Amino acid sequence: GAPLGKRIREIGPADPWREIVGVVENVYDDGVHVKPPEFAYWPAVMDRYTWGDKNGSAVVSGMFAIRSNRTGTEGLLAEAQQAIWSVNGRQPVFLVTTLKALYDQSMARTSFTLVMLAIAAAMGLMLGIVGIYGVIAYVVSQRTREIGIRTALGARPAALLKMFVSHGLQLAGIGAAVGLVAAAGLTRLMSSLLFGVTALDPVTYAAVPALLIAAGVLASYLPARRAVTLDPVQALRAE
Repeated sequence: GAPLGKRIREIGPADPWREIVGVVENVYDDGVHVKPPEFAYWPAVMDRYTWGDKNGSAVVSGMFAIRSNRTGTEGLLAEAQQAIWSVNGRQPVFLVTTLKALYDQSMARTSFTLVMLAIAAAMGLMLGIVGIYGVIAYVVSQRTREIGIRTALGARPAALLKMFVSHGLQLAGIGAAVGLVAAAGLTRLMSSLLFGVTALDPVTYAAVPALLIAAGVLASYLPARRAVTLDPVQALRAE
């Protein structure tokens, strides 16, 4: 059920019960790619700490988070320092950083890996597009004699173009479907590298097959269009 209103205590039976008064979002304390740990926030001022040393004491430190449109600017840092020193001039202010810097630090290794994978994926996509275009265009060009025969028998150029484009679209569609199934299985192995993006990202899974299918259609259309514009006698003499 809902935790609000329920009570928890620290460790020992002598520790007082404390009522839960609020629930916050998950805190990715060990990095955004690591499952967030379970947190419990206790009062800042307590008469007894049971998780310290053998005497039950602990060293208490403070950390403040400031949310502002001026985050990371020298002016905001100077104002924050002056506000703290106006209360206690001996209070040190150190380890000042921004949330973006912490995020980038936690994602440094993952970002490098993803950049390398993105470069490899882009090269693979380019090779795939070139390969699909080359193979389908070669297959269509080898059927120039067939196009000449069909033209001589009265086939209309538009019908011939439609036939070859449909055949190329069918081949490209089968290849894209096989690739999608393989990608859906392989990307689950990379789920630990993803944050904020699902392993089955719909945009990616729609854009890449569309590019490959477009290459297949273009590879069918251009050679077929060139062949149907030839004189039937020249087409019949083609090797």
